[in-house]
Amino acid sequence: MNQEYSLLAEFNYDLVDVERGYANRTLYVNLSDNTIHSKPVTNTMKDIFIGGRGFGLWLLWDGIRDDTQWDDPENEIVISSGPIGGITQYPGSGKSIVVTVSPTTQCAVDSNVGGHFGPYLKFAGWDAIEIQGKAERDVIVFVDGVKGKVSILETPIETVDTHLLGEEVLELFADSEMEKRSISSVTAGLGADHTLIGCLNVSLYDPRRQHIRVKQAGRGGTGTVLRDKKIKALVVKSPPVKGDSNQPADLERITRVGRTMNKEVYQQDPLQNSMRTKGTTMLVDIIDYNDLLPVNNFQYGSHPETPKIAGDFWEKRFEQNLPDGCWYGCTVSCSHTAEGYLIKTGPYQGQRSYVDGPEYETIAAVGSNCGIFDPEAILELNFYCDTYGIDTISFGTLTAFIMECYEAGILNRDRTGGLELNFGNAESSIELLHQMGRGQGFGRTAGLGIRRMKQIFAEKYAADPQFLQDIGMEAKGMEYSEYITKESLAQQGGYGLANKGAQHDEAWLIFMDIVHKSIPSFEDKAEALHYFPMFRTWFGLNGLCKLPWNDVEPADNRKLYSGMEAAKVPEHVQNYVDLFVGVTGRSEVKSGEDLVRMSEAVYNFQRVFNLRLGFGTREHDAIPYRSVGPVTAREYESRQERYDKQLQDLVGFDPTGKTTQEKMAELRKYREAQYEKLVDAVYKRRGWTSQGVPTLETLKRLKVDFPEVVKVVQQANGE
Repeated sequence: MNQEYSLLAEFNYDLVDVERGYANRTLYVNLSDNTIHSKPVTNTMKDIFIGGRGFGLWLLWDGIRDDTQWDDPENEIVISSGPIGGITQYPGSGKSIVVTVSPTTQCAVDSNVGGHFGPYLKFAGWDAIEIQGKAERDVIVFVDGVKGKVSILETPIETVDTHLLGEEVLELFADSEMEKRSISSVTAGLGADHTLIGCLNVSLYDPRRQHIRVKQAGRGGTGTVLRDKKIKALVVKSPPVKGDSNQPADLERITRVGRTMNKEVYQQDPLQNSMRTKGTTMLVDIIDYNDLLPVNNFQYGSHPETPKIAGDFWEKRFEQNLPDGCWYGCTVSCSHTAEGYLIKTGPYQGQRSYVDGPEYETIAAVGSNCGIFDPEAILELNFYCDTYGIDTISFGTLTAFIMECYEAGILNRDRTGGLELNFGNAESSIELLHQMGRGQGFGRTAGLGIRRMKQIFAEKYAADPQFLQDIGMEAKGMEYSEYITKESLAQQGGYGLANKGAQHDEAWLIFMDIVHKSIPSFEDKAEALHYFPMFRTWFGLNGLCKLPWNDVEPADNRKLYSGMEAAKVPEHVQNYVDLFVGVTGRSEVKSGEDLVRMSEAVYNFQRVFNLRLGFGTREHDAIPYRSVGPVTAREYESRQERYDKQLQDLVGFDPTGKTTQEKMAELRKYREAQYEKLVDAVYKRRGWTSQGVPTLETLKRLKVDFPEVVKVVQQANGE
């Protein structure tokens, strides 16, 4: 180490090899009393909870009380990868999951992230790190997987913002340029100090650029929890990563599957998505073309200026000589970087930096959804959200909500402290972000998130609560990610019925529903809302990215399969069976159905966890009406021909001679009833009661009928 520090606690441990994907122990750190110890990974944990999200939920369940709030000392942050996480043979195997009680949803939230921390933690000897308590002053928790030592340190570092702090941490713990490659950190920023939507930045060292890059665990306020605990950084140093670092049961099997998949990516990605050159920005054009791009707080689905911020622009802006993945061996390489960006505002004005991304979600959130189609403004917002530790999705969606409130007269310049927050005002949007970072002005209100702002605006400014509810795009307290769902009943359910809140990573069904029209009936939609959340959950149990699953398909996938089966990509499902068995040696796993059953256990456990914390029943699966249909007359009239036809064909209501308000009222009754019918069908398919509570039969089938779990369910049922 190259700077002075104060050692608060130290724990020495034996270095062990990972065995079949597991280190077979987890690391517990308490910052209130500076205790550190090891916990064994039990067979129950491996058999039922698998890893990643499952380990995080299980450890958090045991660590907190029924009434624990996000800022209580006993709340925990748990980070875990999973048994497949860290392999280098198959693309997308470097993911980790962060689990905590969320400041925005007050439920157990899971947020996935790339970068190197999770795999490095495992190779340092730990399947998860579980952090509880609060430090008195800012600390660094350092896991040295080379010497076998865990330390809690106070350091002289005053920096908080990630783009500087990450580099300083690297200099502090790396003794050489080569050693920098073995270090990963988890940090947040000033914005996480002052808002409820703080994100975590997980680093990876880029030896070609000779600086760190960061990926975000964005959803649910994980960074806010980190900073509330006065954690400046979590740091891990790993031994060198090798092709057999996971000590898999059958290395040849995973190598064979990986070789086939990597060849497929090289051949098919340029034809299907171009993620290797455009990253997820390739979605902007496609989503806009299909009228699904959020514009002006999800009012509209496309905009004539979209080409300014679409994939072709970003392909030219990204450094194409350096294809980027966020873990070793990932041939998808979607993680691009905008080099040499000149910062134009704020504390780092005039400096040049790099911007990781932007990803599709960021472009749509801080860009089109706020009516901003200036790529330079998007980069500015992306840079400061990252370094301040603020989730770009929540920031963009809540700013769009504020902008609509401003244009509706609920807010004005007096109420916003001089900010003219109308749609398209990039300058005011950037200043709002700086205020959130500093914890000043109207930024303090904005940083509370949409759910709390709705209450404030109703109480303080006499705004219509129903209008605020209709346009406030959040579910369970989590701001929506960036897809228009008005014409996709399945995607409405994907947002509303997700355990964590309105995030697309459980069920991205919008193309199946709207473009391919492959799930027409309620039963079809319910089946999709069972299978796809479960399969995506499985990635979060094992340390995997979902992009190599169904964003790159075999060339003959659509010829061999149709409808929902094609979307499942059966060949890739078999790949994941081979990977899981190849790593863990669990030969009883034979098919994709076996993988889904693993996820069902964890998914239902998380649903019960929400019940334990006071949520998780039907009323909490409600969604804002804007995600169902048009809220304002302007919205309706922008698609009048479409809506009039729906009234006639679906509702049996003749719109001739009727006012827009009359037509909207009839359409609303129909669409809200459709959503409730969908909820009924999904609950039935998932094995839940009509109130959304998992039945005891379901819990028994999945072997999660632990006494404490059954007790929560019985209480929810009034027994």
